[in-house]
Amino acid sequence: MTFDTVVGQGSITNTLKNAIRNNTLAQAFLFCGPRGVGKTTCARIMAKTINCLHPTENLEACNECESCRAFNNNASFNIYELDAASNNSVEDIRSLVDQVRIPPQIGQYKVYIIDEVHMLSAAAFNAFLKTLEEPPAYAKFILATTEKHKIIPTILSRCQIFDFKRITVDDIAKHLAFVAQSEGVSAEPEALNIIAQKADGALRDALSIFDQMVSFSGKNITYKDVINNLNVLDYDYYFQIVDHILRGNTSDILLILNDIISKGFEPQHFVNGMGNHLRSLMVCKDPVTVQLLEVSEQLRQRYLAQSQACPMPFLIKALEINNQCDIDYRAANNKRLHLEIALLKMCALCSQALNMPSAQAQPVQVAQNRPQQPNPIPAAAVATGPKPSPAAAAPQPITAKVPEPVEGPTSTATTQPTAPVSTPSTSSGAATSAPAQPVVRPRGTTSGLSVNKAMQQAEQKAEEKEETWDTPFTQEQLTTAWSDFINRYKHESASFAAALGKYTPKLIGSSEIHFSVDNLLFEHDAQGMSALKHHLKNSLHNNQFQLKPEVMERPAEIEAYTDKDKFEKMVEERPFLRNLQTELKLEGDL
Repeated sequence: MTFDTVVGQGSITNTLKNAIRNNTLAQAFLFCGPRGVGKTTCARIMAKTINCLHPTENLEACNECESCRAFNNNASFNIYELDAASNNSVEDIRSLVDQVRIPPQIGQYKVYIIDEVHMLSAAAFNAFLKTLEEPPAYAKFILATTEKHKIIPTILSRCQIFDFKRITVDDIAKHLAFVAQSEGVSAEPEALNIIAQKADGALRDALSIFDQMVSFSGKNITYKDVINNLNVLDYDYYFQIVDHILRGNTSDILLILNDIISKGFEPQHFVNGMGNHLRSLMVCKDPVTVQLLEVSEQLRQRYLAQSQACPMPFLIKALEINNQCDIDYRAANNKRLHLEIALLKMCALCSQALNMPSAQAQPVQVAQNRPQQPNPIPAAAVATGPKPSPAAAAPQPITAKVPEPVEGPTSTATTQPTAPVSTPSTSSGAATSAPAQPVVRPRGTTSGLSVNKAMQQAEQKAEEKEETWDTPFTQEQLTTAWSDFINRYKHESASFAAALGKYTPKLIGSSEIHFSVDNLLFEHDAQGMSALKHHLKNSLHNNQFQLKPEVMERPAEIEAYTDKDKFEKMVEERPFLRNLQTELKLEGDL
């Protein structure tokens, strides 16, 4: 009845009040937004207010003057309301244009409210355009629509556009509490909050659901009655499932899920609710984002308490799993199993997080048992390094000599003397092998530099030993190794493998491998050539061979035969054809 009773649209109602106060009303207004947010209500209140003969100080209708009484009794001739969904023809708009010519009888303005204006036909829009462009001073047009994009730009440019927003859950719950108090209905805050969430931002839907619940449960609306009547899944299920996920109780999770499905709830409905629950827990991790949680105060405290037990990495990964489960749900044949697997994956996240510290305890203990050194080797480098070879596992100390100074920007601490460094042993006397790869040390450390040099020298010696592979091989062994490489490498580079398989390699002498290629671009595939050499080296136990690609010469292109050339070729094979030509006197192209 008044602007103050409009819920959740304070900016729009204040703007309209100021326009009425300053007498700066536009000729046409366009109210657009979702359903049930107050577009038509604001249009009627505005039409009533601007025609009120004695408005209040707050610019509200007095409800006592002749114009207000006529409006309340639906007998006002100054307000004309048209439903464009059912009256969208040119004749309907022409009838409206004819009525615009008649000035108001009571009040100052004649207001035309056109609801669902986007349903007008193109011809009706064009018929309405001229009147909207040059209306009489007493005519005001208020257009309401849920689909602004369907209105032609020429109409939009002649209207003041007001975008109505969705009403928040808190505003709907407060208005429902006001309605319940006014009607003498007792309602639990959690019950009203569920109704507000179910309305999805539409106050009209919330009032319809509230009326339905009053008919169902009488004057006492409880949370249990609401979730049973509206088929809403109790949020307590989600709290229980998250608690069991954190504890790793997979059997209890499956039993709760079975209870939910047995009550008739769709599994995908549970997936959506689980995603909202995990999002609410993530929102509660930061006090700044708690305000995004649209729940009652009692439920907010439960979310805050459970969020403290959920690490942020777990919530992010669980949300990813839940979101992927929602995406793949429609394509799954066994939908229940698909959902159970997603919940078990969430349990596995907590299991990995619980086992992670114990798995890292051993390297830390090794580092503590080592003797103190000026610059000790990090325990992580020993724990993560590759396994040593059998020759390197012997408990022999490695003594590193001071390397010669190296010219270049990488030489930083070569002028300082370096003491010999030996591999320390554990408390039990067992030797601890050094990492196979160099350990990165800070620049300027002497002991770490000498150890790195010693490791590099050991690697060079190993390479020198490897370079002496010269096991002889035969043509048959080469062909077998070549075919094996093609079968393995065709998944990484099909073109390279196909080029190798086109021609058979030939062994010339004892170390030269000749193979044919179509062009020399084949050699520029560094990755493929490196993989080929590595495979042949390991398969033939020989790295002294040399790969010799040879470009195949393409045969000269044969020119197409003419009919005369074809006949001469046939005569060479069958001479009697010449006699046949002479006897029959065949001439022409032949």
